[in-house]
Amino acid sequence: MPFRTALSGLNAASADLRVTGNNIANSGTTGFKGSRAEFADIFATAYGGVGRTAIGTGVRLSSVTQQFSQGNIDFTGSNLDMALSGRGFFVLDDGGARSYTRDGSFQVDRDGFVVNSGGKRLQSYPLQDRLSGTFNTGQLQDLRLATTESSPGATSRVEASFNLRATAEDLSEIDFDADDPNSYSFSTSLTVYDSLGQSHVATVFFRNVGNLEWEANLAIDGQPVGDAQSLTFAADGSLAAPQDPLQFGAFTPTNGAAPLDIEFDVSRATQFGASDSVSSLRQDGFASGRLTGIDIDDSGVVFARYTNGQSAPLGQVAVASFANPQGLQQVGDNAWVETFAAGDPILGTAGSGDLGTLQSGGLEASNIDIAAELVNLITAQRNFQANAQVISTADTVTQTIINIR
Repeated sequence: MPFRTALSGLNAASADLRVTGNNIANSGTTGFKGSRAEFADIFATAYGGVGRTAIGTGVRLSSVTQQFSQGNIDFTGSNLDMALSGRGFFVLDDGGARSYTRDGSFQVDRDGFVVNSGGKRLQSYPLQDRLSGTFNTGQLQDLRLATTESSPGATSRVEASFNLRATAEDLSEIDFDADDPNSYSFSTSLTVYDSLGQSHVATVFFRNVGNLEWEANLAIDGQPVGDAQSLTFAADGSLAAPQDPLQFGAFTPTNGAAPLDIEFDVSRATQFGASDSVSSLRQDGFASGRLTGIDIDDSGVVFARYTNGQSAPLGQVAVASFANPQGLQQVGDNAWVETFAAGDPILGTAGSGDLGTLQSGGLEASNIDIAAELVNLITAQRNFQANAQVISTADTVTQTIINIR
């Protein structure tokens, strides 16, 4: 009877409509991957006809396959929004249950953890060595943004570039006194920091003590530090000695911080012309700072930015891929879980292998082509109508046969 054949066609067309409708409904869902209904014909093996005389008995839904083509990346400006280009998935943890997503719209919860809209925590590799910038890729942990102040750094080195005037008066017969401007030729100051992050004013005094011979003295917060250091210039005005940085000695702050022992690199000092000048003064210390923002680079390294101008890596976003992503099981909320058919997850970082690249400040849009889905919708509707017509025709034929007398 053709009724069952047409009924299978109605069911298939209805399934196609549902798949197409779901695709259209999720056309605005971040990271959504569209599905495609695939069908197979049915032949009853017990049917009397064989070979060329076999007549099919309808159609069945063989599978609904996910299409993991790349969606467009829409830029949002939010640093915690991330988009993957390639085969990778973000790794999420919900109390020990691991899932995977292409939806990179993340936020920070009350405890500082980076989570998705469902509260699942984004997984990352912990920092192993800050100096070398390496991460422990053998361990996953919840990515957490540090809300405490960043620790300060004591000044240990100053790089100074300056010129001392060649016409300076010889002051070798006058004893140096920081309070007497007539006892030195030139001075310059900069801010330095102790181990507690407290600032201090360091002043270096220069005085001419003979032809091409100078003397440098250091005071921090008005207190003399160590002994005077000698500088000797060559006939062309370049620094001849010393070759190593100046070492005045240690200064002990009164706030309990560790002694400050600062070396001064003056290798770019010169003695030209009739004026003193400073080209640059750079020191490597900094005060403590508060968190001001987050930056994520294209390899997934998350940096915290602080008010003291420093940045610190907090972790590196973990990315997973699968040999057969179509085998993943959808569990809703833009997430998938692994299955035997998908294969074991291959964990790594963005930019390595075939895991794809990561873009911060953007989100991957759905890969749905609305125009194509509307065409599929019309096709599925026509298929449904045609199968309904088969039932109507079969009913008419059956009724005619019943009415034969």
